[in-house]
Amino acid sequence: MTVLLPQLNHIHKPPVVLNRRLRKPYRLTVISAVSGKELILSGKVRAVEPKEAKTVVASEGYMLLDVRPAWEREKARVKGSLHVPLFMEDPDNGPITLLKKWIHLGYIGLWTGQRFTMINDEFALRVVEAVPDKESKVLVVCGEGLRSLAAVSKLHGEGYKSLGWLTGGFNRVSEGDFPEIEGTEELRFATIGGVSFYLLKLLVLLPSFGQKSR
Repeated sequence: MTVLLPQLNHIHKPPVVLNRRLRKPYRLTVISAVSGKELILSGKVRAVEPKEAKTVVASEGYMLLDVRPAWEREKARVKGSLHVPLFMEDPDNGPITLLKKWIHLGYIGLWTGQRFTMINDEFALRVVEAVPDKESKVLVVCGEGLRSLAAVSKLHGEGYKSLGWLTGGFNRVSEGDFPEIEGTEELRFATIGGVSFYLLKLLVLLPSFGQKSR
């Protein structure tokens, strides 16, 4: 099991943060990726390899739950999947938050295209509204597998008994792993944005240019 999930070894304990809606500090153990790791390794949550995903959804009755933020999903998504983001863009434009956004833009945003986000406090509520039967089979997925791991922990705490987790997220998906894809990009590239997205496009195009020049 640990051979299949090497990325789980790099997850750390979440810090205490301030929930802006509740206006009080709390530790993010409610969506702890460490707890998600334990659930996977214990077998309480099923780890699904990308090559298995089509069969798991089509033949075993799993519902695909996409927890990526809206701007990633707009680029590429599996047709018919349920979307409830675990993180959402922070709407606060107070002076301290604006400063954080500028720092984020300089260090991360320009390179990756990722926006300054906050936890979606209504994540569990929205999932329960969409999937009230907690015996339902739900395959949770994000871009790289870490946000979905945190979502799995949250949903397990809410009482969902038949959860699956797509190892490595959509980043590890190959063409044909899911039957119908909507959007303008490939699933594996949807998480990538900013300057890195254009560099990736250049790297993809270079081999074809080299073949034409021969």
